[in-house]
Amino acid sequence: MQKKLALIGCGNMGSAIVKGVVSAGLIAPQEIVVSDVSRASQERLAGELGCAGTCDNSEAVTGAAMVLIAVKPQYLDEAVAAFAPVLDAGVLVVSIAAGVTMARLEGLVGQHRKIVRVMPNLPAMVLAGMSSLTPNSNVSPEEIAYVKELFESFGRAEVVPEHLIDAVIAASGSSPAYVCVFIEALADAAVAEGMPRAQAYTFAEQAVLGTAKYLLETGVHPAVLKDMVSSPAGTTIEAVAALEAGGMRAAVIDAARAAARRNRGM
Repeated sequence: MQKKLALIGCGNMGSAIVKGVVSAGLIAPQEIVVSDVSRASQERLAGELGCAGTCDNSEAVTGAAMVLIAVKPQYLDEAVAAFAPVLDAGVLVVSIAAGVTMARLEGLVGQHRKIVRVMPNLPAMVLAGMSSLTPNSNVSPEEIAYVKELFESFGRAEVVPEHLIDAVIAASGSSPAYVCVFIEALADAAVAEGMPRAQAYTFAEQAVLGTAKYLLETGVHPAVLKDMVSSPAGTTIEAVAALEAGGMRAAVIDAARAAARRNRGM
């Protein structure tokens, strides 16, 4: 059977992506090989998926139609140098290495290669990720559609030009942390009102999940939903007014743009 996918790096994100692809039935386990410098890591993932595993990156990529690079940026050069010479001519190289530009990727594997730079986020680990896809000029529309389908097996994906990667970091890549700060604040308020902490987190987390799900599935604008739940002289509009007075909107914008600035400087 043809080797359709070689995963280089069996960390949390790489593992989550391949598990999502397999769970969706897009690629069979027999068509996948996973590789990692840690024998325990590759054996664990290979065992979970029922696919082949190795510690030899060159062995993993040989004959593969697609190579998914999921190593940490500081290890990228060494990892790619080990397998670049044996890549097949028409291979599709997909990288999720954070902060690694298309120019750097092309310098490592060759400008003639088909490359897609991807920025996923942590919720991919629970099949609710958001990924940006940035192809170089060698990738065909059919190929980018295929990559999009793969990344939508564990969430949502959108094609974006590389100059918007900083915006992706601001709105999606780093934002799970902002949301966690918000959830903690909601839970603290409930605790201050007498609710047990564990229960407070359950209420706050489900409210955030449900709100996002409603917006995504209905297409309703966030401002419209805010107005829907803000009755005249009611509790919600009182809370919204307090958030505005506290500068929440400006604080979130400043925080997200700070993340974008930091990404540009990396």
